[in-house]
Amino acid sequence: MAKSAIVFGVGASRGLGAALVRRFAREGYHVVVTGRTADKLSIIVDEIKSIGFSASTGVVDVTTGAGLGDAFDDAQKSGTLEAVLYNVGNNAIIPFMDLEADTFEAFWRVGCLGGFLVGQEAVRRMLPAGRGSILYTGASGSLRGRVNFAHFASAKAGLRAMVQSMAREFGPQGLHVGHVVIDGVIDGDMVRSRFNDYIESKGDDGALAPDAIADAFWSVHCQPRSAWTQEIDLRPWVENW
Repeated sequence: MAKSAIVFGVGASRGLGAALVRRFAREGYHVVVTGRTADKLSIIVDEIKSIGFSASTGVVDVTTGAGLGDAFDDAQKSGTLEAVLYNVGNNAIIPFMDLEADTFEAFWRVGCLGGFLVGQEAVRRMLPAGRGSILYTGASGSLRGRVNFAHFASAKAGLRAMVQSMAREFGPQGLHVGHVVIDGVIDGDMVRSRFNDYIESKGDDGALAPDAIADAFWSVHCQPRSAWTQEIDLRPWVENW
């Protein structure tokens, strides 16, 4: 039977979201590519189709749930929903005393509330079949709060705790709920466009390659249920930790 997956949080072609789309599409999955900007999503879908794989777009705002049901409907019409990947995130350097309440809440909505809304819908759709993966992208901030990142760390730590709760509840019911901690900078367009000199200073393989991260997600997704991973951490070989 045909299989499908949804990737939430897809941006530039050279980024983790797009790498996840390519990895699952390469395995024969129809992938629903979601984000907030239709034009950007269409670029990724066109790339996928140009190399002979299957994908479609879904404009979704995870902070409100707008478009969420449509994305899941599309995936289930295209095949058995096997994987839901939550890669939505944002970041900024903001000193604690400069943080405004609206900004703090906005980061929580993207980093934590959106994960809840997606996770709840994923469980609702996948639990009847008793199978499938729901995987979340974490960060260094999931594990520790650093200076100028209180807004980010609180959201990511909240997401991590929620994912653990989901795994404990729904793992015994057949759903593989996992969390992938990205402990380092990703070598993608977003960082390259803003901090290219920093990336270059890291040297060869000093930043995480999006395709390598996507391989790790795929590996977790394929694990037999007798040996499931709830959380893994990924970092470059030269990263301080």
